[in-house]
Amino acid sequence: MTTGTPAPFTADDYKARMDRAARSAADAGLAGLLVAPGPDLVWLTGYQVPADTERLTLLVLAAGQEPTLVVPALEAPDAAKSAGASAMTLRDWTDGRNPYELTAPLLDVSGRFGVSDNAWAMHLLGLQHTLPDTSYVSLTEALPMLRGVKDAAELERLAAAGAAADATYEEIKKVTFGGRKEKDIARELADLLRQFGHEQVDFTLVCSGPNGADPHHSPDDRVVQDGDMVVLDFGGLKHGYGSDTSRTVHVGEPTDEERRVHDIVREAQTAACDAVRPGIACQDVDRVARKIITDAGYGEYFIHRTGHGIGVTTHEPPYMIEGEEQPLVPGMCFSVEPGIYLPGRFGVRIEDIVTVTEDGGRRLNSTARDLAIVG
Repeated sequence: MTTGTPAPFTADDYKARMDRAARSAADAGLAGLLVAPGPDLVWLTGYQVPADTERLTLLVLAAGQEPTLVVPALEAPDAAKSAGASAMTLRDWTDGRNPYELTAPLLDVSGRFGVSDNAWAMHLLGLQHTLPDTSYVSLTEALPMLRGVKDAAELERLAAAGAAADATYEEIKKVTFGGRKEKDIARELADLLRQFGHEQVDFTLVCSGPNGADPHHSPDDRVVQDGDMVVLDFGGLKHGYGSDTSRTVHVGEPTDEERRVHDIVREAQTAACDAVRPGIACQDVDRVARKIITDAGYGEYFIHRTGHGIGVTTHEPPYMIEGEEQPLVPGMCFSVEPGIYLPGRFGVRIEDIVTVTEDGGRRLNSTARDLAIVG
């Protein structure tokens, strides 16, 4: 298991990210980027807004222009302490002033800007009212790979998060499943993730028996029964970077059909992971997994994409799905998680995080992918 605390990102790291983002925006024909509180702002500056505030906070990035963070005056001291503060200018505003008029001089009055996806509509409409000739496009649409390729320090954090999730799985297999509520087992998963270093738990899915046919079933009061297949899917953030893994276990001895379905999913997942290499399209990873499941007669029961990117959030571009022609490049990290879901009966999913290397792919999860028997 990866141990220790990685060195923090520096002001130079954040400056390099902001400079690269501004250049990428210019290359995409944008006048700049407008980044609201959320994962993009944290990744670019290291600044985590203290609360979900309604007051405008906005990072303005444009090629040839000093990065500027427009921030409420009462939050400016916290912003000034962020790791990337020295790489940007702070422009604060006080209640009673119009923050959009304060921001307007930083923008090309007729430019087209990329806007982070989680920006408040209130703020975007305020900017449009102040600068009616500007236009906007979502950051994911304009620069889907802004955070998609990870550097060595980011990969170290992702590996540590993956190792912590693996340790969690090894421990949860030791607990009693039969006769207990799904939500109680989910609570244990969350406790274990924190025990192994996660500062944030995003999800702990425990999907037993017929609930396993719902890929995003929220654990509830259902009591796990002897003979249940149980899909476990859990993850969160460690050192600011994500984990996400799925394994399927069985309470007692499985039937021949349950073993067969699990074997098909495992074959599909292994083949898709083995297919990862630079130059192939994201959709090719999906195609490999989907063909195996379809050829086995279960294609209609594989009802979601094969994978999603992961980084400072547990779901982000790129996506492993038909129609996504983005080629894989070294440093990309994403899940590979095919599944089969039989309505009213059971489901199976197996998931690892994979990073693209110079000559193939490397899994960041290493726990056994066989059908584990639990009590």
